[in-house]
Amino acid sequence: MTTAMMEKSTVVSPTEWLAARKELLKKEREFTHLRDELSQQRRQLPWERVEKKYAFEGVNGKQTLADLFAGRSQLIIYHFMFGPGWKEGCPSCSFMADQFDGITTHLKQRDTAFAAVSRAPWPEIARFKERMGWRFPWVSSQGTEFNYDYQASAVKDADGKTHYNYDAVEFPSDELPGASVFIRRDGEIFHTYSTYARGLDQMMNAYNFLDLTPKGRDEESLPWPMAWVRHHDKYGDPTALDAITLIAQSASGKSCCEGK
Repeated sequence: MTTAMMEKSTVVSPTEWLAARKELLKKEREFTHLRDELSQQRRQLPWERVEKKYAFEGVNGKQTLADLFAGRSQLIIYHFMFGPGWKEGCPSCSFMADQFDGITTHLKQRDTAFAAVSRAPWPEIARFKERMGWRFPWVSSQGTEFNYDYQASAVKDADGKTHYNYDAVEFPSDELPGASVFIRRDGEIFHTYSTYARGLDQMMNAYNFLDLTPKGRDEESLPWPMAWVRHHDKYGDPTALDAITLIAQSASGKSCCEGK
């Protein structure tokens, strides 16, 4: 519903409102059950063994993929768009990352570790992380094939299209957002799930809150979804740019956040 549509919304009596609300509740319950079914099917996906020995660098120095589990059996990785030489991480990924610190504590109670991974060198990640005030684990995969293997850095085909979200698509950046899940069993690590593009919606809590309101995301009049999103320390800054604009301004087209 756009702002204009909201202004034309019907105003009814409490009795009529309750009847409309109960009718919608039927659909919400149906959606909840469908979501539960989908989540069960996700858990039943087959696993693939992780054969490569990936190496990362972070606040604790060199780490393996096994180290990122931090003693737990499950690991969720967020593929944060932040490439080598970028001045800052992607605003849209930062929009999601603002919630990570509050979540990781609770994930640990369910035998699940969390980490963000980017291809930027660790010193560049550390500077940006400090600026944003984040504490969640974040490591660099620079020099490894990890990002490419999990569709978080562009692998292009003969037509110049990027392999992303299990398809060949046009994408304006060499770094791509996504999330991957791993499990460790009997000393071996397995990849169980990855999601990209709109599949990340379920992880965007601010959007989930906005979806409860009459205006919703209120993005219909914007040139693209999330065109309003900025780093949390840049709202109100007239010179701040969103992720897509920053990509377009990059001379090489390879940097999400390398403005001129």
